[in-house]
Amino acid sequence: MATLEPLVSIITPTFNRERTITQAVESVLSQSYPHWELIIVDDGSQDGTRKSLASYLDDDRIHYHFQENQGQSIARNLALQYAQGELICFLDSDDLWVPEKLERQVTLMEAYPEVDVLHSDEIMIDEQGRELSRKNMRRYSGRIARQMLVDNSVSINTVMARRECFDAMGGFSGCYGVADDYDIWLRFSTRFTFHYVPEYWGYYRVMADQISSDKKRRFAANEAIIRDFIEEYGSTLEPGDIRWGLARFYCRKARHFASVGDSATAWGAVAQALRYAPLDSVVWRAVYRVIFPRRGARQD
Repeated sequence: MATLEPLVSIITPTFNRERTITQAVESVLSQSYPHWELIIVDDGSQDGTRKSLASYLDDDRIHYHFQENQGQSIARNLALQYAQGELICFLDSDDLWVPEKLERQVTLMEAYPEVDVLHSDEIMIDEQGRELSRKNMRRYSGRIARQMLVDNSVSINTVMARRECFDAMGGFSGCYGVADDYDIWLRFSTRFTFHYVPEYWGYYRVMADQISSDKKRRFAANEAIIRDFIEEYGSTLEPGDIRWGLARFYCRKARHFASVGDSATAWGAVAQALRYAPLDSVVWRAVYRVIFPRRGARQD
């Protein structure tokens, strides 16, 4: 492709991922679209991450920066400061892309200038890279703030966003310790147009030491993100949409904790859902699931 093609800045934060970081880099090198830069920010790794990356740093498209451990949101924000591209993508250091991901996204961004953020489905893999599932949550296109109140339906590793989104609304808050990508997509959803493409653009590796695997912590962070979002941006939504989204968030929370046997948390969540939408059939189905839980069922 010609060098006039837009530059894509790929942001990869990493922390103690010597076992997987090179696979992530290889999946970038395998892209059919060549006009990219990869910005790796090492968030204070104490393993062999830097040594594992050494052989890749001769490629002038790959840039490595080290910071003392401050969290992946701070690492992503540092990379955003260095990024030169018109288009921004994120690839976590334990995940992978399909080879045509960037080419497909750049083509779509050029064809649809009204779209600000592209996202897609992903394939779940285990620590050894074996496929686990292609089942994905429901995802949305357009102005998706209403749906985003329910759950984060935007997978960060499949995103391509225009640089002006970050210039206008800033980067990652770093306030929550987990799920900070949820915060940024919620904020973007008040102003920018999302487009979901029902294709598989990435591989999401399920690992035992992931922060996101702590469901209680994740639900708490999500709730804080939603509350802060409503306080700052609630005026951009209809009151009925806020009640609709909150009721469904608490239904999701109730079903999850019922399924793992935490009935006290489940009943507290379903009470909140009833507060926001007492006549909604979705809420009453959640009440049923709290009374008759499906143990071990995936709820989020």
